[in-house]
Amino acid sequence: MTVVDEVPGAVVARQMVFGQLLSRAVCTAAELGLSDLLADGPLPVAELADRAGVDPRRLTQLMRCLAAFGVYSAGSDGSYELTAVGATLCTGAAGSALPTALLAAGEVGAAWAGMLGTVRTGRTAFDELLGESFFEHLGRDGRLRELFDRSQSHDQELEIDQLLAAVDFSRHRRIVDVGGGDGTLLARLLQTHPRAEGVLLDDAKTAANARARMHRLGLADRCTSVGGDFFSAVPADGDLYLLRQILHDWDDERCVRLLRVCRRAMRPGTRLLVIERIVEEGGTGQDARFAALMDLYMMTVVGGAERTAREFGDLLAKADFTVEAVHRLPTAGAVIDARAGAAAG
Repeated sequence: MTVVDEVPGAVVARQMVFGQLLSRAVCTAAELGLSDLLADGPLPVAELADRAGVDPRRLTQLMRCLAAFGVYSAGSDGSYELTAVGATLCTGAAGSALPTALLAAGEVGAAWAGMLGTVRTGRTAFDELLGESFFEHLGRDGRLRELFDRSQSHDQELEIDQLLAAVDFSRHRRIVDVGGGDGTLLARLLQTHPRAEGVLLDDAKTAANARARMHRLGLADRCTSVGGDFFSAVPADGDLYLLRQILHDWDDERCVRLLRVCRRAMRPGTRLLVIERIVEEGGTGQDARFAALMDLYMMTVVGGAERTAREFGDLLAKADFTVEAVHRLPTAGAVIDARAGAAAG
């Protein structure tokens, strides 16, 4: 192989190394609220800098980078405006990426930087950095809790329509959403299926937020929001149970424990939908790459993992569930459709 043949690979490797700078640039834009400042139309960089309270020269460098990657668009007069990507960093945008970027700008991003230690020792970088687990820290830090809940809610907004198209919910009358967050998904299911009732389980603070959402949407008479620990017990007698991006937060042992708790609450044959990203062994497409990156996110921040379809099947089998189908979603996710067996959980 000649030096010329080696150049493309060397360039790609460097681009990957410098990818960390792109992440930091997006996070910096989020922290400065640049997309909100541009929401009413393009601004000259000097005016944008003045409104953001930053150095105009350094902001110019930041905006050049973000424009090169399509976050913003540069005008010939030196102004910048939103693109479709940049608009997702606006407060309150549908499917907003702003809470996710703000998480990455703080403790979450700091944990990513501890990846080497995690790979060497097996210990979770976030725990080593903060001296407590992510979820313990979440319980004490109200700002982080609020960002996390918003991030989860916006993530759900991205895939709800795809989920409704992929799965038939019409026959279900009591839907139990385990770890259901602020109720974004469950509320939409109840709105779409007016004969169904819902039960949401999450920690006490998050369940209270879900309860408030259901009141705002006029769904309080059809949905009960319960505070509790899903490793101890989940609401019984549902005919459909949901676990959306819950299992990837935990190691295999705790996943099986949670699934067995769910199984004990179910009658034989009850349906369980596990909504997760699925890792493709050897995959190199966009969805495979995103799932692989999320796998590293889980590894460094919560000590969990994204998994292959076979790994999910193995976990479910240990808790007396049988996988009946896997429905792929366009947003790199999948729905694992399982049924409770005849044995006791």
